[in-house]
Amino acid sequence: MRKIHVIGIGAGDPDQLTLQAVKALRSTDVFFILDKGEEKSDLVQLRRDILDAHIPDGAYRLVEARDPDRDRAAGGSAYSPAVGDWRSRRADIYEDLIARELGEEESGAFLVWGDPALYDSTLGILEEILERGAVTFTYDVVPGISSVSALAARHRTGLNRVARPVQITTGRRLAEGFPEGVDDVVVMLDAHQVFRQYADADDDMDVYWGAYIGTADEILISGPLAEAAPRITSARAEARARKGWIMDTYLLRRRLRDER
Repeated sequence: MRKIHVIGIGAGDPDQLTLQAVKALRSTDVFFILDKGEEKSDLVQLRRDILDAHIPDGAYRLVEARDPDRDRAAGGSAYSPAVGDWRSRRADIYEDLIARELGEEESGAFLVWGDPALYDSTLGILEEILERGAVTFTYDVVPGISSVSALAARHRTGLNRVARPVQITTGRRLAEGFPEGVDDVVVMLDAHQVFRQYADADDDMDVYWGAYIGTADEILISGPLAEAAPRITSARAEARARKGWIMDTYLLRRRLRDER
């Protein structure tokens, strides 16, 4: 039976792969990659660099397909249906790739940025394909170093403090309000830079921000939110204009009473 590896490849640095991930790479016959267009062609190249670093003899086959466009303007009640439609169209592509490019006794792999269990659609898509019943396969999951872990490491800080919770959320959710009962919040997928709405509202908040973490383009900014927010906005705009895309993550940390 066909087998699929879902391999977490870290935030961009080939050195972030685990030994388990390297073993999975070397046991794979076909690697499936979705091309996101010219602007994000370096994302495909980063995957190639990872394969070349860990499979030096080049004994692998790479199959690329065009990633379907997503309606990023959909908001409110239309957001979840828009994401669901995009995931189903991705499932159509994955299903075709597995059926057409993978032999019955071969293994294929999807290389997932960060960790497959954190804000990634691959596992849900594979389950949808299996539910359809047209293509059969087994799959396993190799965890990776997430952008969240890499962010904390690069800023030399922990995600949580003693006896305190930490919450991971999205910019869309943060815009609805700062989570109650939490002073450490990691924010992902924030295209609208929601942190700015808290810059003037909370003088006791720090930010640890990073973009393109683990790559040669990495940018790190930290400090009191009121002071750092304009620097982040400026750096983010310049980087996005230069590269055409940006992937960033940040930690908002409210100072506890004994830290003020």
